[in-house]
Amino acid sequence: MAASELAPDWLAYPGDVNALRPAEWAAGVDRARDGELTVQGLPVTALAKEFGTPLFVLDEDDFRARARGFKEAFDEAFAPLCGGVDVYYAGKAFLSIEVARWVTEEGLRLDTCSGGELAVARRAGVPPRNLGLHGNNKSVAEIEAALELGIGRIVVDSLDELGRVAAVAARLGRTAPVMLRLTPGVHAHTHEFIATAHEDQKFGLSLAAGAADDAAAGEGAPAGGAGGAGTGADGSAPPSWGPFDASPAAAAVARALADPALELLGVHCHIGSQIFEAEGFNLAAERLIGFLAAVRAHHGVELGELDLGGGYGIAYTAEDAPRPPAELAASMADVVRAATARHGLAVPRISIEPGRAIAGPSTFTLYEAGVRKTVTVDTDSGTARRRYVSVDGGMSDNARPVLYDADYTAVLASRVTDAEPIISRVVGKHCESGDIVVRNVYLPEDVAAGDLLAVPATGAYCWALSSNYNYLGRPAVVAVRGGAARTIIRRETEDDLLARDMGA
Repeated sequence: MAASELAPDWLAYPGDVNALRPAEWAAGVDRARDGELTVQGLPVTALAKEFGTPLFVLDEDDFRARARGFKEAFDEAFAPLCGGVDVYYAGKAFLSIEVARWVTEEGLRLDTCSGGELAVARRAGVPPRNLGLHGNNKSVAEIEAALELGIGRIVVDSLDELGRVAAVAARLGRTAPVMLRLTPGVHAHTHEFIATAHEDQKFGLSLAAGAADDAAAGEGAPAGGAGGAGTGADGSAPPSWGPFDASPAAAAVARALADPALELLGVHCHIGSQIFEAEGFNLAAERLIGFLAAVRAHHGVELGELDLGGGYGIAYTAEDAPRPPAELAASMADVVRAATARHGLAVPRISIEPGRAIAGPSTFTLYEAGVRKTVTVDTDSGTARRRYVSVDGGMSDNARPVLYDADYTAVLASRVTDAEPIISRVVGKHCESGDIVVRNVYLPEDVAAGDLLAVPATGAYCWALSSNYNYLGRPAVVAVRGGAARTIIRRETEDDLLARDMGA
């Protein structure tokens, strides 16, 4: 056979359909001598027999190594500037009680986005000072829980929310430690739904002069230029800084500094997710450091913390080429060093928030193949065949393809074969034509019912986004360490699904 006209340009016809691309898999994943996929020596057929499918298989040693690698790389790069970096694992990517303990043991802090995630951290015994709380619409109950716990920081998204946090803190007789999430106007090269630093979206306080904010009127400091902005290598325009008091970000600083119920720690940004180039992070750092200089000029205060967010990309397919943490860290440290020197600022304490880059590659999803069919598709030169392989999961355990056209790959996991590759589409069992797990992949022509397929890089935003659509139970998550597997999140049963139905 030859390459299919139906394949995208980035998908090469495989010389070996059984081969694994290391960038997409956890370090402990390999093929045994008989060709079966293994993780730390455990064959997938044994895992499927013991734990069932679909199944999230997490290489704990790989997860820990990636977490440790971020901490070590950024500490080394920033040690001469500010003594090191606070690495907050972004729990939204994937969180469980065990995972919260792992990141703590590896020297990381933990970022949460809801009362539920905060409850997981509390149950895991994470020190409250090592916790952050994100979210654009935190409830009063969530803010109360965070403050009563003694949380290390609350990241505030809007002037409205700043007032809410201050009111809760005052009522409780506490001081709320806050970071202000700013939108620096940096265009991140990623999907529209996961780019989060442009103006027209729900997150953050704008740096742009005159940007609308319902709670901004009448707030701010004396007028004056902020400085520090410039057009980036990606071609994105800088914010229209104008007078310092003309932006919601500046108004938030003035309000936070004036309110005794608030302790303003610093500023925060997050430009998006699944980003490979350092330029966007660097430009955001320059703009926020310029803003910190303006804060000092107008208020006589040097804020002590700067969070540059996360969003570091991983390899889902052969199209992706992620940067190693050390390379990203070195580039960002150079920018911070230069920008703070230019403005005559002390280097603030830096923090980052990797989630996907730690959890994503550590895990693969194991499915059992079911029915298959082959269709004929019209092409420019005639027709081409596409194979559909249905599996026992789908959009309920991986919503990313249907949410924002995310691409994945897959391999035949339970054996190897000499069969010819055929362009294939791995689909789920749900009542939706968009229920696609892998849109384009070359699989062996002889894949049949009962075979096991493995989809790599599913550790982030797969289980976390899972649902009970069509009343399917969410899969189990098993962690493998030292060649032994254990369940860290059990599979949902039909009894679980019926337990909340009050008609039962």
